[in-house]
Amino acid sequence: MKLRVVELLLISTIPAMALAERGLPPLGITVATLLGGTLAAGSANAFNQVIEKDLDELMQRTKRRPLVEKQVTSIESLIFATLIGILALSIFWIFTTPLATFLTFFAIAYYVIVYTILLKRRTSQNIVWGGAAGCMPVLIGWAAITNSITLSGLLFFLVIFFWTPPHFWALAIKYKDDYQRAKIPMLPVVASQKIVASAMLWHSLAMVFASIALGFSAKLPLAYLIIATVLGLGFIYLVIGVRETATINLEKVEKSAARVFHGSITYLSLLSLALTLFALI
Repeated sequence: MKLRVVELLLISTIPAMALAERGLPPLGITVATLLGGTLAAGSANAFNQVIEKDLDELMQRTKRRPLVEKQVTSIESLIFATLIGILALSIFWIFTTPLATFLTFFAIAYYVIVYTILLKRRTSQNIVWGGAAGCMPVLIGWAAITNSITLSGLLFFLVIFFWTPPHFWALAIKYKDDYQRAKIPMLPVVASQKIVASAMLWHSLAMVFASIALGFSAKLPLAYLIIATVLGLGFIYLVIGVRETATINLEKVEKSAARVFHGSITYLSLLSLALTLFALI
């Protein structure tokens, strides 16, 4: 289920629900959304591993996954992915809203079909457009409360949308050889380090603008705008480090990229915490 990845998805779900509620969301809906979201993401991840078993066998990063090590078969994995996917949709349908249920189904299908099957092996922009599936928990959490999507929800979606490429490209820089071996055209594989760093920077700038626009749209206090700006500048500083080391040597680039990867998780966690606190206040 890749639960360590799912954890990142849930980080953005809670503030979305708090912002939609303009306060503390109902406990029952919150638990159902987090549980259903975990199962839905786990379902998509399990389908992904069945489809990409041949790639996972070639990569050091993924060679210990259950299918590769033959701990489970492809048929067993498909049954597991299907069952927990159905359970996830049932939880959303019973305890939340029809829109949240539809968006959950869309997120699973998008990740499996659009990202895994259609994009990942074909284009260096795979994580840009395919990464939209990872932004869906924001809209799902919002819809679970209101059964609708507002401008603020869409702006929060854009924050995660623009956050995803620099976060993932930083990881792809470290595992560039893995992706080359598996013939996956991640941007760090097919483009120069300087081009990758520039792409990371532009996405980071867009992310910061979206986070500030979210503050205005959701009518959050000045303190949030200051926090979002400071966090964003810190993120951009880390990304500039990748750009500055791009022409030096691979070791320095990898160290800079590692700082971006870990810093991106800190950024998202702190921004989500700030959004939740100010929504509650």
